[in-house]
Amino acid sequence: MNICLPLKIFIIIYLFLFSLIGKAQNETPKDSISKELKEVVITQNKKAFTNNNGNIKVDVANSIYSAIPNPVDLLAKLPLVQISSDREKITLVGKGNPLIYIDNQKVEMNDLNALSTADIKTIEIIQNPSSKYEASGRAVILITRKLSKKDSFKTEISEMASFKKKYNNYLGFNSNFKKNKLELKANFNYNRLNPWESHGIDYEIPQASIISNYDVTATTKRHKYVFGGGLFYKINDDDYFSINVNSRLQNDTFPINTFTYNKNQQEINNVLTLSDNSSKKNFVNSFVNYSKKLKFIDTKLFAGFQYSNFNQHLLSLVENNFNETEFELSQNRDQKFNVDVFSGRIDLEKKFKNEMNWEYGGLFLQAKSKSDAVIFNYDENQNVTSNYNFKEQNAAAYTQLSGKIKKIDFSFGLRIENTNVKGMFQSDISPALDKNYTNLFPKAQFTFSVDSTKSISLNYAKSIVRPNYSSLSQISTYINPYFIYGSSINLNPAIVDEISTTFQYHDKTVKLSYYDVQNPMYSSFVFNKETNILTISEVNFNRESGFSLDFELPFTYKFWTTTNSLVFFLEKVQDKAAVFMTSKPYVYYYSNNEFDLTKGYKFVIGWWGATKQYKGIYEHGANFIMDMSLAKTYKNWNCTLSFNDVFRSTIYTEQLAINDVNSKSKYLVDAREISISLRYTFGKVKKSDYKEKSIDENESRIK
Repeated sequence: MNICLPLKIFIIIYLFLFSLIGKAQNETPKDSISKELKEVVITQNKKAFTNNNGNIKVDVANSIYSAIPNPVDLLAKLPLVQISSDREKITLVGKGNPLIYIDNQKVEMNDLNALSTADIKTIEIIQNPSSKYEASGRAVILITRKLSKKDSFKTEISEMASFKKKYNNYLGFNSNFKKNKLELKANFNYNRLNPWESHGIDYEIPQASIISNYDVTATTKRHKYVFGGGLFYKINDDDYFSINVNSRLQNDTFPINTFTYNKNQQEINNVLTLSDNSSKKNFVNSFVNYSKKLKFIDTKLFAGFQYSNFNQHLLSLVENNFNETEFELSQNRDQKFNVDVFSGRIDLEKKFKNEMNWEYGGLFLQAKSKSDAVIFNYDENQNVTSNYNFKEQNAAAYTQLSGKIKKIDFSFGLRIENTNVKGMFQSDISPALDKNYTNLFPKAQFTFSVDSTKSISLNYAKSIVRPNYSSLSQISTYINPYFIYGSSINLNPAIVDEISTTFQYHDKTVKLSYYDVQNPMYSSFVFNKETNILTISEVNFNRESGFSLDFELPFTYKFWTTTNSLVFFLEKVQDKAAVFMTSKPYVYYYSNNEFDLTKGYKFVIGWWGATKQYKGIYEHGANFIMDMSLAKTYKNWNCTLSFNDVFRSTIYTEQLAINDVNSKSKYLVDAREISISLRYTFGKVKKSDYKEKSIDENESRIK
């Protein structure tokens, strides 16, 4: 019944549209008809995907993707992009976690969820970012919003009903107002979600004669409020001032049920664990930007300040039932984590007459976090209290020169960063963490044009991957009496060297890359012999390296447009504490097929997957995911019917042997979805001067 009603509305709208078209053909003046016909031709010929030097750009505004109400779901449809099961992390195949920009503002998942898809013009996946982007980025996802110059007002209301194992609902409101030099933006989203997840791990610890496995399921009831507002004032043609605030309030209740089989020596236990959990995660991000052109030296100046705060409070009450006896209380866990980040930056850009462009600037960042944990053990009838304080300061400066000499486009950049980190438990006299290090990050790009259809490019970059601030906290999750998901305060940043070459012919590219990572961060096991508890948390491995051969093959034939990615990988992860297994090539593939049907309908079918992955230490199972959607737009209304994960195959498997622990893991993601979305827009913004600029270069670590 819930599905039939929107479909009936959809059919009525379509019939109404058909009748209006016939009426408009008789009543519209000749000049208006000419303009409308021209607009139709331009829209139909515009490609949704374009490819330049391996960088993929998506025209969201003129494609079916504009109907997706959530930017995270939109990104999941794009080549190489993968979203974690908890929707809290984005990875790019072969590149790790990319930096995310909205216009010139560096953001993270919280800001991304605050953005309306209808406000997005294009999304570009930049695989070789220059030095003006942070050293922590091997890749950048650049989101450009729609622009407008004329005085106008626009409001959009969206509603999406999502049917997975449980019902999910997304309601959104987005508004833009512009008058003379002043522009205002506001948005509000309320998401009522019921995510489901399940996973299991079978592991052995031969030295301790332990064999164990568990299966855990969790169904979350989540209330998420995402809201924000911004002000932009255009002082003159060259100067502007802006202020923006985004916030997310999230309340979760999620009981976790776990069944565990554990054999220790000759002792065997079957344990049912019930854990009642409630969590609050609140986030706020605010910034002030000022841009001015210094005419006396013909240089553009930008200055900005940014403040971010993330606060989490997790309460857990755990009880266990051993061998079908009765439930007994085990632990009462009260954990708090708070991080404040302040940053300021300055950027200068000067363009010369000989097509040279010089950019330089600097940044200062300070982050402070506090992690408090109070755990009451009923078995021992005692409290365990821990308080940990963390502080990080980062100072950076960069310079970059780019231009063109004959047929060669070039870019040279150098970035220097100094990082000072201290971490200390309140009960200790000396710091648990005390580091001070300085790194240089050079980057270079050359592109040689063979002719108007062919080009060859070379790229080199050194970058850094820092741990998220929450990875340096004490917050942990109790799974069963023998297993805990924990964090690590001793993570070091990873240093990445990467070199690549790309050949482009028209819009098709072939790219060969090699990368080497020192101190990569992966999950590992630590077994405590005294307590017989196994903890999984992120640690630094010794090394990771790999080759990739990437083919990007777009194609258009009449009403059919297809975008295809085919990437061959040979990757190797190494660590002294791990058992090294075979490293073999594997393949990632992606295909998106869009059909412009008659009478304004658009149908999209796409799939992606990967063969079995052998990465030396890790082995990952193969997967194959298929999605479909049908969209129809009528005036200010848009309706989209989607069917995601058609074959219910979003299952991830992993095999690992490290620290004398052999494990096999299986993760089931609730990705199969039938959804209906409606969006209504009134008013029109034709060109916006609203701009944002990156200030906090480490914001993506606030999670």
